[in-house]
Amino acid sequence: MIGTDPLGQGGITSVVSVLVNEGFLQKHNIKYIASHAEGGLVKKLASLGKSIFDVVSMCVFSKPSVVHAHSACDSSFIRKSLLLAIARVFKCKTIFHLHAAGFDQYVTEESGPLMQWWIRRTLEKSTKVIALSDEWADFLGQYAPRADIYVVPNSVRLDLVSDHKKEVEGRILFLGRAEERKGIFELLAAIAQLKSSWPAIKLVIAGDGDLTVVQRKAEALGIVKNIEILGWIKGDQKNEELQCASIFTLPSYTEGLPMSMLEAMSAGKAIVVTPVGGIASVVNDQINGLLIPPGDASALAAALGRLLGDKQLRSQLGANARNTIADRYSSPIVLEKLSHLYDELSGIAQS
Repeated sequence: MIGTDPLGQGGITSVVSVLVNEGFLQKHNIKYIASHAEGGLVKKLASLGKSIFDVVSMCVFSKPSVVHAHSACDSSFIRKSLLLAIARVFKCKTIFHLHAAGFDQYVTEESGPLMQWWIRRTLEKSTKVIALSDEWADFLGQYAPRADIYVVPNSVRLDLVSDHKKEVEGRILFLGRAEERKGIFELLAAIAQLKSSWPAIKLVIAGDGDLTVVQRKAEALGIVKNIEILGWIKGDQKNEELQCASIFTLPSYTEGLPMSMLEAMSAGKAIVVTPVGGIASVVNDQINGLLIPPGDASALAAALGRLLGDKQLRSQLGANARNTIADRYSSPIVLEKLSHLYDELSGIAQS
């Protein structure tokens, strides 16, 4: 299995953490190869070089039945597509597992003809392509008609957070990269709109990104006292913030299937999100969360204000959200589906 540094940051790291913690790698005798490392250019190139060496060595000496790569866009796609191409030279079965938000834009708007050909070739030459939702499967199927696509959503552990006694009224959690694509500036504008009615409102921003720009925007809006910037968090600290939050929001413009949203739903939180990417297949408006259009700060403020003033609605949405995870996105359910795919491909490889 190929992915980013398990100790790094981002959604793929969270996905891999679930696989490790649930014993999936051990169960299927999987060797994990990190093709990317946090740090400077030299460190990143060294990590890529080592991953190429490891893939070639394993293909020559171990003959793996499946080589599975977790990919985003841009340089992540280039690395993973190269490594899968190497694996195919040695007749290995390959899985291309797409996690990227905005992959449609990356393909149609940001890639030239040669790169578009390479993307389509990577998808169609892979033994299986894993999409996170039916929506992403539809796009990939239209772009690469000969690709064999299999839908496996992201998953979370249902027992990560269960203590609601720490929940703080008016505490709103944003968990993700603080950037324009995630709707962070609309969120700041929404907090500014809510400040007069809810003076004790507190937005907790937990993620990386250009936090200096976020801080300056908050100063310009006069909401510095209403925000708390934590930077990237994980493990116990992330669980603590999920416990303390009364509302979770992620007003993104593009998404794959965000782990942070699934984690918040698992924690039984009322969520305000946008129906983009795989989110639309998970969240039913007014049933297990509230949906608002991307880029609409006023709609975001209205949804947050509605939840701030209605504890019963928060409780109802949160309970339904947790049930959604239990029924469809808990790690035992999703990993069973991935195990089935591994067993299928291993059987093909041995026949």
